[in-house]
Amino acid sequence: MQYDIVIIGSGPAGYVTAIRAGQLGLKTAIIEKDKIGGMCLNWGCIPSKSIIESAKFFQKIKKDASGFGITGIDTKAIGFDWKQTIKRTDGIVRKLGAGINFLFKKNGVEFISGTAKIISEHSVLVDNRLIETKNIIIASGSRQEKVNNPTLEDITVNIWDLFKDRDLPENIVVFGQNTVAVELAQFFNLIEKKVTLLVPDSKIMPLADTYVSDYMKNLLQKSGIKIIFDVDTDLKQYEYSNGALVSGEIHIPCNLFVNSKMRKGILPESEIALKSENGFLITDEYFTTNFPSIFAIGDVNGKSFYAHIASAQGLNVINHIKGISEIIDIKKFPMNMYTVPEVAQIGLTEAEIKENGTEYKVSEFSLFSNGKAIIEGENLGFVRMLSDKKYGEVLGVQIVAPNATDMIAEAAAFMQVESTIYDVAKTVHAHPTISLKFFCHLFSFFNTNNYYILYR
Repeated sequence: MQYDIVIIGSGPAGYVTAIRAGQLGLKTAIIEKDKIGGMCLNWGCIPSKSIIESAKFFQKIKKDASGFGITGIDTKAIGFDWKQTIKRTDGIVRKLGAGINFLFKKNGVEFISGTAKIISEHSVLVDNRLIETKNIIIASGSRQEKVNNPTLEDITVNIWDLFKDRDLPENIVVFGQNTVAVELAQFFNLIEKKVTLLVPDSKIMPLADTYVSDYMKNLLQKSGIKIIFDVDTDLKQYEYSNGALVSGEIHIPCNLFVNSKMRKGILPESEIALKSENGFLITDEYFTTNFPSIFAIGDVNGKSFYAHIASAQGLNVINHIKGISEIIDIKKFPMNMYTVPEVAQIGLTEAEIKENGTEYKVSEFSLFSNGKAIIEGENLGFVRMLSDKKYGEVLGVQIVAPNATDMIAEAAAFMQVESTIYDVAKTVHAHPTISLKFFCHLFSFFNTNNYYILYR
């Protein structure tokens, strides 16, 4: 039996691609050596957002209940139950995993459990079963690199082992500079643990605009999170001793060390030479490897570490296989960070615009005076838009707000069609909403009477 497509890995890159291929009538099989949904569903995106939501709810009740007129709550008696949080999270993961499996069956996708080995351009071996196929799509994801410090082995937890029924100690150290590291550091802080964030770089959130990164750094520090920058990637300057990371006169209390280092691609075993660089498979603009019938999508190609971008790459490959070839611009896909408040951005950063030599304008509006945000008790944050001075084209949008990861979708829509600030400003938004203030700052652009803008 020959397949049209065999996909290795069932994360957001793999399962979305498989479902779309099945919808188009392509005979499709997907191979997974662990759990349906991959890293994102089982150990990443979904579990981390679930526990963060629990922490936000905990803080909302503890700090804001009386102010919202809720009585009868003894805030001193309120605690955070990690075991119940994980129980709730596991239920969400099971439900979503069952949904993916249902969609596989509905769209004729064969799910194969096992470890894949690429034998040739058109064949894959899974536990002694040889599978012939016209195309192979590698969607095997990525994994954090290990910390090579033997003194930390007994207290280190990697991301894929974190979401388990365990006792959470008082002093927690999170290591990493990426979004996940920042989210976890803030989560532990929200449930009132003592947190230190060790950053192997000079900034957190390295892909974020520096303005946004600095804002979040200050916010984390004000909340009591200690941040130490420019730490060696293997923490060679630290030794774990008597409940602390020690480096000279520096003593960092630590009972749990959470590793959130940058990730490297999980490359499948292969009898043919797939080209890779720095731990990722090399692909062209259509996500094709050095073999025309083998593609690599999602984390494994190193172009992005976001689930929605991985899915978009997969859909692009299916179109390419069906004869519709299009180059996608990853800069026009949103980058979401589920911090508190949330962070989202799309398009170019200010540094990238300067590097391009483009004359630009920055417009910023704070949520501090937004009616809906004040009503919700969540008016910390801002909306920032970068636009081309000559034509008014929107070049980038950055949002820090409670629902930034939802709000950014509107920016994604108008950036896909290369809208100008004039197009955006004519869009009517309901009042009161946080989205209203998303665009009020645009009025500063208009110095003529050519536009009358209704914004209620």
